[in-house]
Amino acid sequence: MTLPESRDFSYLFSDETNARKPSPLKTCIHLFQDPNIIFLGGGLPLKDYFPWDNLSVDSPKPPFPQGIGAPIDEQNCIKYTVNKDYADKSANPSNDIPLSRALQYGFSAGQPELLNFIRDHTKIIHDLKYKDWDVLATAGNTNAWESTLRVFCNRGDVILVEAHSFSSSLASAEAQGVITFPVPIDADGIIPEKLAKVMENWTPGAPKPKLLYTIPTGQNPTGTSIADHRKEAIYKIAQKYDFLIVEDEPYYFLQMNPYIKDLKEREKAQSSPKQDHDEFLKSLANTFLSLDTEGRVIRMDSFSKVLAPGTRLGWITGSSKILKPYLSLHEMTIQAPAGFTQVLVNATLSRWGQKGYLDWLLGLRHEYTLKRDCAIDALYKYLPQSDAFVINPPIAGMFFTVNIDASVHPEFKTKYNSDPYQLEQSLYHKVVERGVLVVPGSWFKSEGETEPPQPAESKEVSNPNIIFFRGTYAAVSPEKLTEGLKRLGDTLYEEFGISK
Repeated sequence: MTLPESRDFSYLFSDETNARKPSPLKTCIHLFQDPNIIFLGGGLPLKDYFPWDNLSVDSPKPPFPQGIGAPIDEQNCIKYTVNKDYADKSANPSNDIPLSRALQYGFSAGQPELLNFIRDHTKIIHDLKYKDWDVLATAGNTNAWESTLRVFCNRGDVILVEAHSFSSSLASAEAQGVITFPVPIDADGIIPEKLAKVMENWTPGAPKPKLLYTIPTGQNPTGTSIADHRKEAIYKIAQKYDFLIVEDEPYYFLQMNPYIKDLKEREKAQSSPKQDHDEFLKSLANTFLSLDTEGRVIRMDSFSKVLAPGTRLGWITGSSKILKPYLSLHEMTIQAPAGFTQVLVNATLSRWGQKGYLDWLLGLRHEYTLKRDCAIDALYKYLPQSDAFVINPPIAGMFFTVNIDASVHPEFKTKYNSDPYQLEQSLYHKVVERGVLVVPGSWFKSEGETEPPQPAESKEVSNPNIIFFRGTYAAVSPEKLTEGLKRLGDTLYEEFGISK
């Protein structure tokens, strides 16, 4: 079947994007790689002066039979060295990125070897429905989001965001004068009916949204994941009201089976044979990218949560038309993701291969399932057993949340003036005094408003007295995690005057 080309959404580009002219020097940088050209056109240092001749690495060997966190030893180790240069292709069978090229200017879209691996990975994970898609390397999703704002938004423009969203993403938009208007969410993420109502009742004269920014899987901070049928409905709404969907997916491969409270039932489920690659792929949530027939979705992926945050390496997938201004922007800002990082990540992935990388992702699923179960078990054990405290077991990501009905606090009306925010802040400080950190939900709240404003009902919540705290099960050992949640429970028992 012949796939269609993407639509042209350049009418949504920002003034900055429309004003940016290509850097003339970047138009000729590719000639530096041409052996027939004596390149005198740019200030590129001679590679002989790069003080690194090779990079030697030990990394674990697929299929990681002892688990992805097992110590690396001679039995489960891949040893390899990436050199500054290679005489020819036969001297580079693993398709490594030569250090001399990776550490030089150029290749702002990313090194070709790494991009080819990512393209093949993309075809495995997503069912792409238009032909002119591509990928562009980034310095992680924070960089990708900052670039997205600059490519599309002017000061005063409006974007839609989940009612609680990643605070750094909100801050980036607000710093650029972009209005972040909240969309209602529940335990299954964005509510399509509420999104449709927001758009149907959009105030005449207010700027219409250009983008919907969403973290669909293991959402930060709520830990929610958007169900597949909701994604289909949301995509149709985006088509109807002509906004783009920015799919921020750092937690996509941290998907898990639902939490099972009964230990016998859980043990039974965990005794099932390990998933093979096909079963793993079928179990993954559908993506907005896979639904996209027009090039309306901009997907941001990152190695931060699946390899290491310090790699500062990720990629954007979208139509080639949309990626073009990203490349122009990156040529004048980040230049390119760090060369050492691209060399190291590519060398590892090329030796693992696509199947080995899936083995690694399967290992991550197993480890995060154990961490999630440990956290939720401890919450059920140590938190007050009351309808006022609701534990939300996630099916993806790194975060759990606990909802609290502030109105049941004995001093809610007197000491806290019936203000749930005041109680939330007090509880936060009390928990820290106990020696554990969980984060108040208000830190992630989107409160943007248009001019003229939107109808009050567009921001209505079912119970304004509900507050929540976000915690992570990713950062500490099971022992510390359990102790931390015990301290949280002790604080809540004491503060709400509940006897054990």
